[in-house]
Amino acid sequence: MSRGETSRLMSETGIVPKRSKGQNFLTDTRVADRHVAFAEIEKGDRVLEVGPGLGILTERLLEASDDLACIELDDTLAEFIEGRYGDRLKLIRGDAVRIPFPPFDVFVSNLPYSVSTPIIFKLLGCDFRKAVVMVQKEFAERMNADVGSPEYSRLTVNLFYRAECRILETVPASRFKPRPKVDSALVEIVPRPAPFDILDEDTFFRVTEAAFNHRRKKIGTSLRTAGLVSRAEGLPYADERIEMLRPAEIGELADAVFLRSKE
Repeated sequence: MSRGETSRLMSETGIVPKRSKGQNFLTDTRVADRHVAFAEIEKGDRVLEVGPGLGILTERLLEASDDLACIELDDTLAEFIEGRYGDRLKLIRGDAVRIPFPPFDVFVSNLPYSVSTPIIFKLLGCDFRKAVVMVQKEFAERMNADVGSPEYSRLTVNLFYRAECRILETVPASRFKPRPKVDSALVEIVPRPAPFDILDEDTFFRVTEAAFNHRRKKIGTSLRTAGLVSRAEGLPYADERIEMLRPAEIGELADAVFLRSKE
């Protein structure tokens, strides 16, 4: 699907990309080929695509798998996908942030920026083998950031706890229509066991969220503000700022908060 074909399809169907939804259609077939190849889909894999758009990835996913489900919110795009591919795939109409995901082994998506964060967090709670997602480059850098960098975030920590994450390639803005203001990147996510032990996952995620919500404050202050502790004295790293703690150190902090809650 070239840029010209994308323009033709948009004209024929009356589809107008909505900037409010972050709709930018990939037009480079070579990028689409690599995106699907990176997913390493095996016959029999249950594949999930969120936001199929005009189907540039969908076509390739149907060649790779006999079990493809697509979630599409936009009624016009859903009608297009249904009309073009029929019962070759399972089309689920709705908001992928809100509706349950069907069971899947491989996740492939060109994610709109507006839903990248909630979709990735939702994905991390699922049981799957591999995901390859297209996201804005700055978002990809947050996913894989170093401790102490401005990009280091709650997203970084949660991803590190759940999975191996790496940037596969940068995709120039010129490969999309309409052209976005920034470049994108393909990112691979492969679930694995947590690299460190914690006493309570819920506490770990709540501590991480509370501290990053107030990342300019000292950790003790952040946790008191969030109501997770009544006093910061005696907590490890209470006088540090969260962006300076490695995920395992945040785990130590969360364990201390959890033990205090049991006192």
